[in-house]
Amino acid sequence: WKQIRHSVKDDFCTSPQTGVAMDDLERVAKSINSLPPDMQFFKKLEKLIADRQLHVESGRVDWAIAELLAYGTLVDQGHPVRLSGQDSERGTFSHRHAVYAVEDSEEKYFPLKNISSNQASFHVYNSPLSEYGVLGFDYGYSLGVPNGLTIWEAQFGDFFNVAQVIIDQYVSSAEDKWGLKSGLTLLLPHGFEGQGPEHSSARIERFLTLAARQNMQITNITTPANFFHALRKQVKREFRTPLIVFTPKSLLRHPRCISKLDELSKGAFQEVIDDDNVESEKVLRVVFCSGKVYYDLLERKEHFEANDIALVRIEQLYPFPKKQVESVIARYPNTIQWLWVQEEPQNMGAWNFIRDNITQVPIEVVSRLASGSPAVGLSKLHNQEQQEIIGKVFRRCDCELNNKYCGLQCKVGSQRSERKAEYVEVVRSK
Repeated sequence: WKQIRHSVKDDFCTSPQTGVAMDDLERVAKSINSLPPDMQFFKKLEKLIADRQLHVESGRVDWAIAELLAYGTLVDQGHPVRLSGQDSERGTFSHRHAVYAVEDSEEKYFPLKNISSNQASFHVYNSPLSEYGVLGFDYGYSLGVPNGLTIWEAQFGDFFNVAQVIIDQYVSSAEDKWGLKSGLTLLLPHGFEGQGPEHSSARIERFLTLAARQNMQITNITTPANFFHALRKQVKREFRTPLIVFTPKSLLRHPRCISKLDELSKGAFQEVIDDDNVESEKVLRVVFCSGKVYYDLLERKEHFEANDIALVRIEQLYPFPKKQVESVIARYPNTIQWLWVQEEPQNMGAWNFIRDNITQVPIEVVSRLASGSPAVGLSKLHNQEQQEIIGKVFRRCDCELNNKYCGLQCKVGSQRSERKAEYVEVVRSK
């Protein structure tokens, strides 16, 4: 720990470069996606590994490949990695497959232990069903391995509440109370997908109420490349701070949740991802969001060809990326409406935190109604609520302009008067 300092506020203004040379990425990927010839594996696994390698060779990576490449490149560079959770070897949603079962045997093969002859250690464990006990152990383990990446993963993000005491007493406050530095990473699957109140929310709002004085990094990441850089930067800086990642579920296989391989070979973690597919002067509505809901909004935006709406992702909620958000706001001088869109009920999620931190513009919230329960238990009702959220952003045009969606032209004054006059003339001519 002598080489590890305490963080300061300026450390979080930008992220360090965490890319890996393309030759090294391809070499590590080849090691991960190779099976030893002297072992017999299931045909289904062989196809999975072959498909992964084809993805890499085509220059595309999904969430699982990016995650494994983050671990593989870290151990290859001398940083030990330890991952534990109730279903971490396979991954709760069968995406990771960090361990390969040998057919007709109890033997297991760990590809991340076979990257190179002089690599650092890699360990992945399916832990006992005690969030409190296991997270407490992993926090203590992180104190003993400052050069390594130590990760605790919840089976569903909701289940962290059984370990709330560890988060309150240690993860969020130990550095403030006792000067203890930790780089522990928490992976908390989060997202509203109709699975009910116990399998939808990792309680973003609770972590944000604990956030102060750079005590944690709280992220809700939407791309494989950004997840890759977030994991690597945990051990590539001069300080250690706990990292909270609200990880996806359906995005693990979403066809749009893909990154280019060269995004892993260069660049850094992006705290904010702006909309590159709009002309900034033509944007009338800016939608800030975080996490999975971005892809729902993107699908509707493309359906309507809504080029006057910009979708801006806040990937790091805390420390709040003030400079990046201010830069985004300055890019859209003609914006009439600023929205924060979230899947969570209004009294949950990041809304209250966002409202206090985006003060330069009048921002409104689009969310589920405030609720005592994080989510409904009926799939039909969930789908209805989800469509209402998206529908409020791309709401129906009810004025005489009769657009595909409300483009806010009727708020632009003179333009509305001109369009109304045109409309009246058309009606009279009929």
